[in-house]
Amino acid sequence: MRYDIVIIGGAIVGSSVAYYLREQGFSGTIALVERDPQFAHAATTLSMASIRQQFSIPENIRLSQFTLKLFRRLKEEFGDDADIGFREGGYLILAGEDGLPILRSNHQAQIAEGADIVLEDADQLVRRFPWLSTEGISAGAYGRTGEGWFDAHAMLTLFRKALRQKKVDFIAADVTGIARDGNRVTGVSLGNGETLEAGIVVNAAGPNAGKVAAMAGLELPVEPRKRNVFVFEAREKYADMPLLVDPSGIYVRPEGSVYLTGGAEPEEGDCAPDPGDFEVNWPLFEEVIWPVLATRIPAFEAIKPTRAWAGHYDYNTLDQNAVIGPHPDVGNFLFANGFSGHGLQQAPAVGKALAELIVHGGYRTVDCSAFGYERVAEGRAFRELNVI
Repeated sequence: MRYDIVIIGGAIVGSSVAYYLREQGFSGTIALVERDPQFAHAATTLSMASIRQQFSIPENIRLSQFTLKLFRRLKEEFGDDADIGFREGGYLILAGEDGLPILRSNHQAQIAEGADIVLEDADQLVRRFPWLSTEGISAGAYGRTGEGWFDAHAMLTLFRKALRQKKVDFIAADVTGIARDGNRVTGVSLGNGETLEAGIVVNAAGPNAGKVAAMAGLELPVEPRKRNVFVFEAREKYADMPLLVDPSGIYVRPEGSVYLTGGAEPEEGDCAPDPGDFEVNWPLFEEVIWPVLATRIPAFEAIKPTRAWAGHYDYNTLDQNAVIGPHPDVGNFLFANGFSGHGLQQAPAVGKALAELIVHGGYRTVDCSAFGYERVAEGRAFRELNVI
């Protein structure tokens, strides 16, 4: 079988690329290859499903702003029954004295991009959120609008359902190899023995993106990282609670009648997990997360953990930032990788950008040139400072 475009990875990034290719008028054949068609272990469906504008790099802010605009016109885009349960609850990112200069610098970048973020000192934060303890806190950045959380499954379903009407072939298979002829990729081998000839190959393989690139003989510093999310109950229900990020990196947010928390994985020894390791690290909650929660929100001294899950996400070891666009030497191999935890919220914008690049020969909506592979080849970090 021959396809004009083969997209490796059928979760939210790959589905977004396929969707916007059709929206931009691409009429050629498209194959969307996914090895886990139920998305049981996909980074998309196991994520915390949130969106923010609180980044340090203007380009990252713009990517998420594109998705925010999409959220606000979902019914217009996908139909009257489109709903992803978007709750605009905001982010609250806290900083101690040491982290204050970075928080201020990030805030300036966000304001310059039109984000509705306020920077408040400890006294102002307590007046806004009386349940908060500001012990060790100098200030916090709070997103009054344009930030929150949503249903990742519902979002992915919207895109996948829309693709059924757009003549995209869904192929459930492992990718086992990529053929190259000089400076072009020519085909994709599948675990079921089939081979797909390809005019263009898009790498949207999430945590496995580095391995997929290697199949084409290309280096990509992207590998999986394991993260745990814990669910707990508390007597107190704070309807005004945003997604709070402590200076330790631990976060917490409400989800209906319960709360979700995580973010305690230590940097030291944080490496690629076994591909089949989705076991929850409960001691992380009991020994690290809970004490921080109880300090930051005193009412959380008495809470009841109920369940948890673990997932893998794609981590760019160079600079924790996305790699977007073609390889400079192998021009028909395109990257949409390395989002380092931001992939779900940035996927629609990246899908639109790559579609514009393929159909029109350049970026039109969000310029993703800064995320190009050239920096990887040069070992030049384009570092996002606000990684959660």
